[in-house]
Amino acid sequence: MANSPRQAGKESKIKRGWWLSNRFLFWRRLSQLAILMMFLSGSLFNFSILKGNYSGSLLFDMIPMSDPLIILESLSTLYIPAFTALLGFIIVVIFYSVVGSKIFCGWVCPLNLITDFAAWLRRKLGIRKTAKLLRSIRYAMLLIILFGSAVSGTLLWEWINPVATLGRILIYGIESSLWLILAIFLLDLLIIEHGWCGHLCPLGACYALIGAKSIVRISAKNRKQCNNCMDCYHICPEPQVLRFPLHGKNNESPLVLSKDCISCGRCIDVCAENVFSFTTRFNHSGGSK
Repeated sequence: MANSPRQAGKESKIKRGWWLSNRFLFWRRLSQLAILMMFLSGSLFNFSILKGNYSGSLLFDMIPMSDPLIILESLSTLYIPAFTALLGFIIVVIFYSVVGSKIFCGWVCPLNLITDFAAWLRRKLGIRKTAKLLRSIRYAMLLIILFGSAVSGTLLWEWINPVATLGRILIYGIESSLWLILAIFLLDLLIIEHGWCGHLCPLGACYALIGAKSIVRISAKNRKQCNNCMDCYHICPEPQVLRFPLHGKNNESPLVLSKDCISCGRCIDVCAENVFSFTTRFNHSGGSK
């Protein structure tokens, strides 16, 4: 029998305890806050671990990392970025294409803290009415941004990029664009469930394409134990990715291979029946493939 969204995870907490019901949420928050502290380390400890911001940074003054969407926008304008920025782009693309699907969105992006809070508050307040949008809109937005940058000769997305905006607010204390973060919070809370990350974010779409064939995956290997409580669907920011792995035929792979999965592990946390686990894309146990 299906649980209500407001009770999502409660059964797991009772049956398995607090830690097993929140461990991946804990590690994600630790990862997101640790990265933020790395950016702040220069001003706090006079030793910079990460210099720059979420758009472009240097790790230990040696390893460059660049936002792939910014670099693609630059290239679309026929401007060739500096070698360091291009090297940072290559490093980021290789890392996220190998490690896991949309790891940036679930484990790095500071905006995830805002959208997750909106989703949690939405469940607790029992807000179920939601506008309908195609999740493919984010990919259309990605194409529009690259085309618009090519036509205008400017980095079109950087005028409103909320990830970079929140980074500037948190790292440098620049609050002039706080209205944009508030707008995204209210969008997710009152209008569209998982509206920004799940439907509109072009940066998320970019990382989805980069990590489409990445190694780390969620598996519903124990799907025969599923009792249809729906907690995983209630908690997952991309619930559509669970449908076939969880309810597919016995000869179908239980792996969540959709590029839209953000590898957050919350389905593992909230499942009282231990249906889900992290594995690799090469492990098809639970299905005949």
